[in-house]
Amino acid sequence: MTESINLRLEKYTMKRREEVLMVEVETISGEPDTIVIYNGFSSSLMRPTNYDPDIPVIENDAKIISIDRLASPYDPVNPTYIQTGLTLSEMEKLLAETGV
Repeated sequence: MTESINLRLEKYTMKRREEVLMVEVETISGEPDTIVIYNGFSSSLMRPTNYDPDIPVIENDAKIISIDRLASPYDPVNPTYIQTGLTLSEMEKLLAETGV
């Protein structure tokens, strides 16, 4: 079984601790959500995040709209973008480069 995209993105941020990922998704119920992933942890900025870290924040069937790579530490007032608007296929290349 292949790993979920949520787990793979979390692993990516564990290997690249100098980065924060900001992921725009459309949930399986059709609602927009923004997920921040840093150092192996995911958190929704728009809805409650489950206390159990084994429950993925990005649902398996959610549609990933775009992914932004930001420099860590993340400053919401003055974010430093490394790369913006990545598609899932573009992010897949970075995941492969890091062995995730």
